[in-house]
Amino acid sequence: MRTSDNTGLKNYTQQFGLDTEPVPIEPCISQEYFELEREHVFRRLWLHVGREEEIPELGDYFVKEIAMCNASVLVVRGKDGVIRAFHNVCSHRGNQLAWTTQGSCRAFTCKFHGWTYNAEGRLTGVPDEDQFFNLRREEHGLTPIATDTWEGFIFINLDPHPQETLQESLGELYAGLRGYPFKLVSGACYAWKAEVKCNWKVVKDAFQEAFHVPFVHKHSVADIASDSANPLVHNNAFKFYGPHHMLSIYGSPVYKPNPIQALANQFGRGMTRYARDMQRETWVPSWAEYTDRLPAEVNPTKTLNWIQDVFVLFPNLNVHIHDTLFYLTWQYWPLAVDRTLFEARWYMPKPRNAGQRFAQEVTKCMAVDIVSEDLSTLEHTQVGLATRAKTHFLLSDQELCVRHSYKVLEDIVGPYRRA
Repeated sequence: MRTSDNTGLKNYTQQFGLDTEPVPIEPCISQEYFELEREHVFRRLWLHVGREEEIPELGDYFVKEIAMCNASVLVVRGKDGVIRAFHNVCSHRGNQLAWTTQGSCRAFTCKFHGWTYNAEGRLTGVPDEDQFFNLRREEHGLTPIATDTWEGFIFINLDPHPQETLQESLGELYAGLRGYPFKLVSGACYAWKAEVKCNWKVVKDAFQEAFHVPFVHKHSVADIASDSANPLVHNNAFKFYGPHHMLSIYGSPVYKPNPIQALANQFGRGMTRYARDMQRETWVPSWAEYTDRLPAEVNPTKTLNWIQDVFVLFPNLNVHIHDTLFYLTWQYWPLAVDRTLFEARWYMPKPRNAGQRFAQEVTKCMAVDIVSEDLSTLEHTQVGLATRAKTHFLLSDQELCVRHSYKVLEDIVGPYRRA
């Protein structure tokens, strides 16, 4: 792990061992590069597919389609309580087993010929079994996929023999967020998705820097994160965790919520309260019931002028932890070299009354507006890149997380491209 804080020093980029040269745009427009990403990134690394709260009971399941890998992934909680993942493919003739995106059942029965599997993936029923040749049920269960969890987040790895465990992949970050009450905050979840006509990295890049905030969000939330003391939203801190990183984002101490936000704040937590208010929470269990402080990796400078930390887990997951009991995730799923499925989820404590629900709806509406503004520029960016009028990105010191992502990607893909 490497860290730096915003103490007025310049050149974070070189502090983290990165060069300061322009970054090529080719990875965002090259079909060859995209195919290498498919094979050596998305089919080889740990990918987040959901949370434990989505399948709380025995037999609960959901299906995650990963178009980049031509994979349909069935994630199920077995009768023993263990979460497992399987390829959603029947062993008989290859039919998809689960046709709904989520549900609960004691067993999965193929709609084509009735082959049946239990929630642990074992083949338990074969109609007309004596007509098959040397069929051994124990050899023809569902094809397993490597599965693990971290802080309630479910990850899978499509490599039959992953080179790293999930813990090894996350490194120091694995324990770094221990103590944050993800389970409590996941009481209410709101989901939103959009297909964006641009490369997945173009979408990802928009959410790993704050330089754009005063411009893209000028008329919405710019004054939450910028003021006369920090007009261009220089970050409070950066940290690197191997291929992953985080940026800690400034929150203006002079921000004043608009009337709707102020009304929402009377009933519950929104996006507009700050770290200094954390200990005064009254409508959900207090922090003291979980921990007497935020985890060490959250708001690492421990400043009161802080609004959120963005943890960017390579390759395609952001976890945004806010200064309230509220967090969100962004994911970027490649569909083609110039198309991406963007998935957003907002997690909040379960509301206890109508006022708290109102506060959450205000937060959700604000978040959708913010994301819509973020996505508004990206298809234009892809069109511009496709002209090849420019060959490189010119990145500032405050965009070093963007630079780091391209370096990590090139370290993986580059040797195969040059072979």
